[in-house]
Amino acid sequence: MTQASKELATMTRRYKFAASHRLHSERLSPEENQQVFGKCNNLNGHGHNYIVYVTVRGAIDVESGRVTDLGTLDRIVTESVVDRFDHRDLNLDPGFSGRVTTGENLVKFIWELLVDKIPGGSLQTIGLVETRDNYFEYAGGP
Repeated sequence: MTQASKELATMTRRYKFAASHRLHSERLSPEENQQVFGKCNNLNGHGHNYIVYVTVRGAIDVESGRVTDLGTLDRIVTESVVDRFDHRDLNLDPGFSGRVTTGENLVKFIWELLVDKIPGGSLQTIGLVETRDNYFEYAGGP
């Protein structure tokens, strides 16, 4: 059995997936959707090459010198996030029922998918790059 030191550290791992979506809210009229989301409300949708940053915080294991098991983390993120979203239409995912597929909602949803599955340590933040200019981050909370 390995022992954790009292020293805490964070580590961040990067993952990628490509997905499409259409920004559209059932709560808005067609005109309001167009005004709020512009070209991203295109009926045919559009796609992104997303980059996800998963940051884990925890005690440094004395034997391995790590905060978490990277192989297990990779498997969990791949199964829970990458395999679920890669080359899919986010609007068709049941997790987005009642939610607009914005970057803010996607980064929060990814947090929800991972928060209880992290091997060692705890989930600190999820970062999401949607475009060159759009980065979203979520760190839990109410």
